[in-house]
Amino acid sequence: MAGNMAEKSKKELLRYVGNMQQMAYAREIGYQDGRAGGMKAVEVKSGAVRFTAALDKCMDIIQLEYKGNNLNFLSKPGLQNRGHYDTNGSEAQRSIMGGFMFTCGVGNVGGPEDGDDGEPLPMHGRLRSTPAEHVCIDGYWENDSYILKLSGEMRHGKLFGENVMVRREIVTSFGSNVIHLKDEIENQGFSETPFMYLYHCNIGYPILEEGTRLIIPAVSTVLKGGDEETDLPWQKVTAPVDGCQEQVFYHRLLEDEKGWFHVGAVNDNLGIGVMLGFKKEQMPFFTQWKSMASGDYVTGLEPCNCHPAGRAWEKRNGTLQMLAPFEKRTVELDIMILDREEGEWA
Repeated sequence: MAGNMAEKSKKELLRYVGNMQQMAYAREIGYQDGRAGGMKAVEVKSGAVRFTAALDKCMDIIQLEYKGNNLNFLSKPGLQNRGHYDTNGSEAQRSIMGGFMFTCGVGNVGGPEDGDDGEPLPMHGRLRSTPAEHVCIDGYWENDSYILKLSGEMRHGKLFGENVMVRREIVTSFGSNVIHLKDEIENQGFSETPFMYLYHCNIGYPILEEGTRLIIPAVSTVLKGGDEETDLPWQKVTAPVDGCQEQVFYHRLLEDEKGWFHVGAVNDNLGIGVMLGFKKEQMPFFTQWKSMASGDYVTGLEPCNCHPAGRAWEKRNGTLQMLAPFEKRTVELDIMILDREEGEWA
């Protein structure tokens, strides 16, 4: 950071600023215009990093930028508040705005289908359109670090059905290029319930452009719907192509010595990249969504504990995870912004 402001101690930094909101803040905002009208969110600025978490949509990070560069994809409908079509079959494609990330689950990940009891399971589940409760927004000093922290709860529940609580924390600090997201998922019901979970992280222009390098340490790769390894160029990012069909790849990744996976996208022209870190024991699978289509130009990097093929597919393949009554699971995601000028590169 210019002037090494982030390296100054608390006392040194406060000689320059009387209020830390001059440099870093987390503040609640509201949207008024168009489809986004009425949506509540939190805008976080931490030095060169700025992101927005939508309180009405699972506290998901809908926008992310670094030094003024946009890092995320935004679908054609753009930012929008919750709507009746959020969970109405394939109509969900009109409400999925992309953003930097949205949370899929907990009852379904994949296309719409009917559950065992005949209840419709919406595309990518209901969690992504569930509003947060008990929201806390804080900025505070911890020794010489200025911490920005968001927390809240999302309940996935139904009369005579499941009762799953998701508690989320999003934490960063002034001058840091890392955003740490932590979810605690608890089954507060008295019957076991399906547990499908996927972080749909969406990289868009200008980070994503022709020649962008995808950092995916794949041991093997299968095209969704296939059984054998594919030789399709999943790692190649081209310029946009009119009418290009999307592709979805399932990668088996190589973890590091601490049991973490790391995947990302790096733009050598801009000298900026994004890396995701997640634990194998929490999210053992990884999906890549690739669309080089004009107007729908995106690569999705998707840590998951399942595959985006629906609950019935998971059951048939014996990979459907279940939460026992009052069982808790923790899932973590590190979002790391790489900057060649700061010596952080891949």
